[in-house]
Amino acid sequence: MRLKLVAVAVAALAPVVAMLAYNEVALRHQRNEEVRASAAQAARQASSEVERIVEGLHGLLVSVSAMPSVRHLDVNACNEALKSVAESIPNISTIFVVGLNGRPVCGSTVFPEGVVFSDRDYFQQILKTKDFTVGTYTQSRLSDKHVLPLAMPLKEGDILQAVIVSGIRMDWLQNRITERGVAPGNAVTIADGKGTIVAHVPLAEQLVGTVIPEEYQRLIHAEQPDVVEVTSRDGTAHVLGYRPIVLPSSPLYVSAGFSKSEAFAPINRATLMNTLAIIGGALFSFAAAIFIGNRFILVPIWRIADVMEKWRSGQTTARTGMKGADELEVVGATFDRLLDELDERRRRNEQAEEERTLLVREMAHRVKNGFALVQAIARQTFSRSNPESYNAFAERLTALAGTYDLILSREGSAAPIREIISAALRAHIASEERIRLDGPDVVLPADIALPLSLVLHELATNATKYGSLGSEQGTVTIEWKHDDGRVFLVWTEAGGPPVPTPTKRGFGSVLIERAFSSKAQAQSRSDYRPEGLVFELVFLTGKPAAKTEDELPMGI
Repeated sequence: MRLKLVAVAVAALAPVVAMLAYNEVALRHQRNEEVRASAAQAARQASSEVERIVEGLHGLLVSVSAMPSVRHLDVNACNEALKSVAESIPNISTIFVVGLNGRPVCGSTVFPEGVVFSDRDYFQQILKTKDFTVGTYTQSRLSDKHVLPLAMPLKEGDILQAVIVSGIRMDWLQNRITERGVAPGNAVTIADGKGTIVAHVPLAEQLVGTVIPEEYQRLIHAEQPDVVEVTSRDGTAHVLGYRPIVLPSSPLYVSAGFSKSEAFAPINRATLMNTLAIIGGALFSFAAAIFIGNRFILVPIWRIADVMEKWRSGQTTARTGMKGADELEVVGATFDRLLDELDERRRRNEQAEEERTLLVREMAHRVKNGFALVQAIARQTFSRSNPESYNAFAERLTALAGTYDLILSREGSAAPIREIISAALRAHIASEERIRLDGPDVVLPADIALPLSLVLHELATNATKYGSLGSEQGTVTIEWKHDDGRVFLVWTEAGGPPVPTPTKRGFGSVLIERAFSSKAQAQSRSDYRPEGLVFELVFLTGKPAAKTEDELPMGI
């Protein structure tokens, strides 16, 4: 029962757990979409800022290319002008003009002896494209600092005259990205066309100047921006929104990574709290189910079962004492009322049984008086005029009275066949050794017991007069069987004088044939053998069985 109550508690909690699980999955899916959108937005904002910086410097170089001193390559005037420009713009390290041979012409700073720039990738790119170019992460040969070079062709018409070169200071760009700030666990990365990281938040001192891992190099020149899930070098799972290099509008690769552990931390905390709440609720529900089940279900059931066991053991005064406060109390109160009614019925039955016993005894007394009165009338009527007929009548009456005594003495309406046979033969038994009875215990109703007693009395009388009981060595064997509501009885005489077949039917023969009622479907057969009479009788004791006269067993 406790397990059933726990199962009920589990069934009650199951919908709540299912709903929380569904909400958890939906909430995590929603949060994942939010993080992906936020990563894409952050990458887009960082990329836009880098593009504004590059675009601003591009405009600066365009303006510089329009300066007369620069266009005419007036070295002194060009130096002064470029120095003034460099000093007013803090995000660039230097600005200078390089001839087509790679040697500097003029600039905002003094050039080291023999310095050339013809081997720089941005210089080579300008010679090919004759267009604005953003180089890769480079250590400046003028300031010895890391810069991101920007180059602008100086043309006269369509003819390339020189190259104007400047560079974004990496420390300034790093500070600019750092000032934007990122949440704990998040990261912003800016890289050049070769995958070299030019700015990174956080851990700039560890990652700036390193190359993006090979498995993510494909993102740098991807066809379009996207959001992916990656694992960083420190093993942290990130949702990464990235913007690939798309020249000339986006000359740098930009990505913004959001830590999944940080992004899902509130949900994980809520999940933990919900899980603990569910476990606590489940434990409380189980404890309550067990406590309530014991108090309000099991205890009343045990009380009812205990009262039933006491009744089985004979303690008929046992009661549950329930008053009907709840359903089980109602059952207990109803059970008490049932026991009260059964007890009252038992008392009435005992009283009725006492009355019936008294009535049976009275009836037995009156029946005996009736038999005595009939016998007295017969004696006064026949004893002198016809003593032989009177004696036969008296014997039959005595056999019938003996059977009545047997039935009434048992205070019932039936008697065992063995006792019926013994009572019918009691007056004819000279020695018990001469009578043998063999058969199962079968209880016969009164309407069968009385005619059977008369038949057996007639058989015993005839055996005494003409058969085996009339001689000292003669015996009688009575055997019977019971099968399917029928009794098969065989009377066998032996050791007496030869028995001739009677030439006429006396009263005894008629009595034997007509003693049983039609309901008994009695059938009999007499076989007058030289060694003695064999009489077979079959009759019903219960429901009629479909058997014919041909089925009367012989010699059972």
